[in-house]
Amino acid sequence: MSDANQTATFDAQTELGPGMQVEVATRHFEFVVDEPEALGGTDEGPNPVEYLLGSLGGCLSIVGRVVASEMDLDIAALTVDLEGDLDPAKFQGADVDSRAGFQEIRADVEADLRTAAGEPVDDATREEWLARVERRCPVSDNLGAETPVAVELA
Repeated sequence: MSDANQTATFDAQTELGPGMQVEVATRHFEFVVDEPEALGGTDEGPNPVEYLLGSLGGCLSIVGRVVASEMDLDIAALTVDLEGDLDPAKFQGADVDSRAGFQEIRADVEADLRTAAGEPVDDATREEWLARVERRCPVSDNLGAETPVAVELA
């Protein structure tokens, strides 16, 4: 989109299946969300917070490619290792003060960035690239800033 005032709307539909399994459909894709057996599921797919971590890593990687292209850089290799700390007590119904979501998410980005001539870039260029990626990643923005969520009965 070239017009900065335009918005794009994305959607997904879910349907609860047996146990903790949830079928998700978005565009022409379908996938399963489930919980590990220790949390009452059948471990048929990642759980919601694992998908969240994967979404963040995917977004950082995709934005990383876009930013690298804009900076006339090539990505020889890019990996993002993510982990988050979550206290499941609230999810399990305990009356606790801790939040239901992650207390912290850590993303370790390993990027082999190269110039158009194939030479490795310096640390300052790598840092600038990562700063631009962080500023422009929609998933990181949604996690780091308050995003209004409206949940209503239909």
